[in-house]
Order: sequence, then structure tokens, then C-alpha cells
Amino acid sequence: MSTSTNPGLRVFVHGDTATVIDGDGGTSTVTPAGDQDVRQAVVTHAARLAQQSGETIELTTSGDRGAHHLLVEPDGHIHPIEQPAVDLQHDDDRNSGRATTPPADSRRPALTPEELEPAGEKSAEGDGQLAPRLAADVPNETSTDRTSFISTGTPAALVPSSGFRGFLRNLGLVRTPSPADVARLERIRLISAQWAGPRMIAVVNGKGGVGKTPTTAMLAAVYARYGGGSVLAFDNNDTRGTLGWRTEQGTHEATITDLLAAAPQLTAAPTSAMAAFIHHQTDDRYDVLRSNPRVLSAEQRLTMPEFDTLVGTVTRGYRLVVFDSGNDESADRWLRMVDWAGQLVVPTLASPESAESAALLLEALAARDERSAMLARNAVVVITLAEPTGNADVARLVATFRDLARAVTVIPFDPALKAGALRFGTLRPRTQQAWVETAAHAVEKF
Repeated sequence: MSTSTNPGLRVFVHGDTATVIDGDGGTSTVTPAGDQDVRQAVVTHAARLAQQSGETIELTTSGDRGAHHLLVEPDGHIHPIEQPAVDLQHDDDRNSGRATTPPADSRRPALTPEELEPAGEKSAEGDGQLAPRLAADVPNETSTDRTSFISTGTPAALVPSSGFRGFLRNLGLVRTPSPADVARLERIRLISAQWAGPRMIAVVNGKGGVGKTPTTAMLAAVYARYGGGSVLAFDNNDTRGTLGWRTEQGTHEATITDLLAAAPQLTAAPTSAMAAFIHHQTDDRYDVLRSNPRVLSAEQRLTMPEFDTLVGTVTRGYRLVVFDSGNDESADRWLRMVDWAGQLVVPTLASPESAESAALLLEALAARDERSAMLARNAVVVITLAEPTGNADVARLVATFRDLARAVTVIPFDPALKAGALRFGTLRPRTQQAWVETAAHAVEKF
């Protein structure tokens, strides 16, 4: 097999189309066939050219699917070219136009699995058949150290499923997960958890308009989407709560006061009877218990025993309740919510007023009692960017809140959060990942 390398291919990917520029400056277009990914089509195209020419092709891609650098051999093997942080010799090679060939142990399987040589020892005759296994290789069936054929139920080994590593894995190329893969999969493990007994998260900030309702809805959506439902967003607001306005309404108009009136009858009813009082979110799979923004707060205030009754009712059917709190930190229902909560999430905008309100709340809870102080120390602060231009104070806010809370996350600007219906699927991918990170931080101590 020839080991020479041709001048290479440069590829620009845009959407489902790839423009290929060869070493002589000629251009061609590659489009995927059927369900094929455009990146897979590019690699297949390069492998075909390598086979025809008998030369290793250096493939460099850029565009909206990321930047990648590969060597594609005539036999179909592919080598990702890893750029060392500091390597003057290889820098000289790149500057001179010479390709850097990876070591032999970095070879990856060929594109076609059928072309792979079977693993194992060949027979002495060299006929390509697998040799009989040595007696020493056969496990002792009477040994107590034998590995069981029955799975222990532990999670599967981490494998990359997204990004370029996931793309190579889908081609049949074995790749170890990157640190980003490991972190992402750990976040998914946390937000998919099923606990013995219900858990409660309170989303709190005494200032209005700081993102409590979007935070409640997005956290509930993340937990329900990844954990399989049984998540309730509870609008604990007696002053014009807007969670009901920004989420999907069911086939009725029931609110929290209707549920409170029916609570004695629901104690012996099947959990499905709750459907008459909650509003299911079709895409995001969680449910909403609404307050009534059409009446004065005086008409829907709750005493602490009434709040306890509601919590006892909803936790019969939900593994996780996310409270969207009101702004009156002195209200009985607000204080009782904090007593029930196992985790606080404190949203704020990247503005001095809302950040100061969040900081003052954490400081006040730290002085309230021992349990509230624990909640404050363990809080997760969420800084949402309300404008696309960003905010120069974000770094300072993050640094300050790290001294007050356990974790701080930043939600990038996303027009889908500003107004209208709150749907996780309408968010930009970067925003979705920020909410997944936030949700993981909020449950990692449960």
C-alpha cells in the first residue's frame, strides 16, 4: 500500500451540502444520499478517491459542522490528526505542507466492517482462519471467579453520541469519550434520576421580572424530558402568577384553589384524578398547577396548613415538584414553600437591581434558621442574559455569587425565553445545554 499523501482535500460544509476543493483548485459538490449525514458522505467520497489513487488523502473540513482534520487511507482507515499543544517539529512539518502521519497504534478500523480482519490468532497454515483457543484461554467453569452472563444493571460504558466523536462512532470507528462527553453524560445521568420519595425545588427571588417563570418551566421540561415525566410545575404565586399564561392550557380552567377544595376527596382517588386540576405540557411532558391571575391576591392566599395539604396531595403522583414562587417573601405560602424545598434555584438578570435582590435573599435566608442557611449555601444561581449584546458585568456577578451559593450558571440570550409560550424545543441548542447544566446542578445533592 502506498503511504504517500496527495495535496489533500479542503471541504466547506453548509447545511446538507459540502463543497470540495481538491489540491489543484478544482471544486465539486457532495450531497448525502438518503438518511446519510453530510459528514459521512464527505468521508466516503474521500475514501473512494484514496482507493482510486492509491494515496493517503489529507482531509480538512470547516463550516457549520465544525472543523476537522483527518487522514484517509486507500484501505479505508481513518486517522484524526491531533494537534499537539507545543510541538515545533510538527509545526515545521505543517508549515512545509508535509502531512503528519499518526503512529501505528492510532489506526482506526476501516469504513466497511466486513473488510476488517477477524480478531484472534491465525492458524499455523496461515489460511486466515481463527486458530483453536488454547486451554489456558478457556475460563474454568467451576471457578467462583467466573464472570456472570447476567448483567448487573450498571450503566453502559460511556460512548460518544454527539459532536465529531459521535460522528466517528456512527461510522464504526471506536473512539473514547472526550472530557466534554463524560461531563455531558454525567449531567444526563443526574437529571434522569428516579428517587425514593418526592423531591422539591423552589425557584425564588423577591424581585419580579427576573426570570422565575422561565426558570421554572425550563427546569421542569428538562427533568420531564430526560426522566420520563412525573414532574409538576407549581405556581405558588398569589400576585398575578404568569406560569399559566406562558404554558399550555388543558381542557379545563382549574387552578390551585380548585385543587385545594377537592383535596379531601383526592386522598382516596387514583392519581389519574389529578388530570382534572393540572395542565399537561404535550411536548415537554410535565404538568402545571396554575394560580389564578384574574383575581386579587387576597382571594387566593394560602395558610401554612393549606399549603401542606396541597403538597401532600400533589406528591402522591409526582416525583419532582418545581415551585414558581411569588414576590412576597413574608407570605405564609412562600415561607412554607422554603420549609418544604430540598433545593433553591435563584434566578436573576445580569443587572444590578435583580442581582442585588438575589444576593439579599440568600443573605436573609442564611440568617433565618439553620435549615434555611443550608439551602442558601447549597443554592444554584441562574444568570439570564436578557439582551443579545450581553453584559460586561456577567463575570463580576458570577464571581460574587460563587461566594454566596454552591453553583452559578449563565443562560445565553434566547428570543424564545423573552415572551410567549415557553417550549424547550424552541430554544437554541446552546441555550438548551445551559438549562441541562443548570438542572444537573440543582439535583446533584438530592
